[in-house]
Amino acid sequence: MPATATATRTYAYEAIDASGKRSKGKLEATSESTAAASLKQQALTPLFIGETGKGLQQEIQIPGLRRKRVSSKDLAIFSRQFATMNGAGLSLLRSLAILETQTEQPKLAAAIKDVRREVEGGLSLSAAMARQDDVFPRLMVAMINAGETGGFLDSALDRIATNFEKDAQLRAKIKAALTYPAIVIAFSVLMVLAVLIFIVPIFEHMFSQLGGNLPLPTQIVLDVSHQLWWLAPLTIAVVLVATKAFRRKLRDDAAWRLGFDRFKLRLPVFGKLFTKIAIARFSRNLGTLLSVGVPIMQALDVVGGTTGNAVVSEAMQDVKHAVRDGQPMSTPLARHDIFPPMVTQMIEVGEESGQISAMLEKVADFYDHEVETSTESLTAAIEPLMVVVMGAIIGVLVICLYLPMFTIYQNIQGATS
Repeated sequence: MPATATATRTYAYEAIDASGKRSKGKLEATSESTAAASLKQQALTPLFIGETGKGLQQEIQIPGLRRKRVSSKDLAIFSRQFATMNGAGLSLLRSLAILETQTEQPKLAAAIKDVRREVEGGLSLSAAMARQDDVFPRLMVAMINAGETGGFLDSALDRIATNFEKDAQLRAKIKAALTYPAIVIAFSVLMVLAVLIFIVPIFEHMFSQLGGNLPLPTQIVLDVSHQLWWLAPLTIAVVLVATKAFRRKLRDDAAWRLGFDRFKLRLPVFGKLFTKIAIARFSRNLGTLLSVGVPIMQALDVVGGTTGNAVVSEAMQDVKHAVRDGQPMSTPLARHDIFPPMVTQMIEVGEESGQISAMLEKVADFYDHEVETSTESLTAAIEPLMVVVMGAIIGVLVICLYLPMFTIYQNIQGATS
C-alpha cells in the first residue's frame, strides 16, 4: 500500500549566516523542524520560523510603530550575533562595537553602548550587563558569568541565543492565537459605535414623527447614543487607569501577584494553557542554566523570576531550602500541584542518571509542543464563538431599534379590527 504523502506548508523565516548578516524569505517544508533543518543545511541559523497563509491568526505588526521594550527575539538576535563574532575570534570590545551599530532596537543599542564603555573601563561583561537589568535579564547575566568563569563564553552565548529563540517562538504562537479574538472584539466595538453614532439618530427621527412611547430597550439605546460624546472617553479613561493601577499592583505587591497567578492557573480552559507555558519556561531556563555550569542554588534563584509566574517562584523557594538540606530537587517539586507527576518523575530520572539538564530540555520541548497544540485548539474553538458573540451584539441593537415598529404594527391592527 503506497505511503501517504505529507503535505508541505509555506514558512516565512528570518535567519543569519556565519558573518552575522540577517536575511528573510520563505520556503516549503512539512514542519517547522524540517524548515529549520533545511536552513541549517544552507549554513543559516534560524531566528524565527512561522507558517504563512493563516490570515488573521498571524501576529500583527503595525508599520511605523517602533517597539520600546526589548523582546526575546531582540535578545536572541543579539546573542546569536555575539556568539558568532566571539567564535570567529573577534575581541570582546570589537564585537560590542559592531553590535552597537547594527542593532535596530534603540533601547538595546543604547544598553550595548553602555556595556561597551564599562567593559573598556575594566568591568567584566556580566557585571556590566547586570547594571542594565531593565534590558538584560538575570538569566542571561548568570549564564554569561558562568561562561566567563569557565572560559566558554561563545558556548554560553550560543545557549542563550537558543533559549531566547525558543522563548520568542513560544510567545509568537501565543500572540498569534490571541490575534483573531482581539480583531473580532475591536471590530465589534467599532460596529456598535457606528450604529450608535450614525444609525440610531436616523431611527430616532423616524420615531419622533410616529409619536407614542418607546419600549424601554429602545429608549436605553437612544439615551446611550445621546450621551456617547462623554461616555466613550470616560470608559476609555477608566479602562486605562484601571489597567495601569492593576499592573502597578501586580508589580509592587508580591502577595497580590501570587494570588492573581494562582487564579490564572485555576481558570477553565486557559488555566491549563498557563500551566504548560510556566512549566515550559521553567524547564528550559533551568536546563540551560545548569548546562553551562551555573551552580544549582544560583540557578534556582534565577529561574524563579524568569517564568512569569509567582506560583513557580514560590515553589523555587521551597526547592532551594530542600536542596540546601541535601534532598533531590524532584522531592520538593512533587509537593507543588503546578508540576505534574510526569515532570517530577523525569527530573528524578535525570538526577539519578546525572543528565538533569538534558532531561529538563526534553520536558521543555514536550511542553512547547503542548502549548502549540493547545493554542491551535483554543483558536479553532474561539473563532466561531467570537463570530456568534459579534452577531449577538449587533442583533440585540437591531432588535432594540425595530421594537417600536412591532408595537406600531400591533396598534394599527388593533385599531382596524
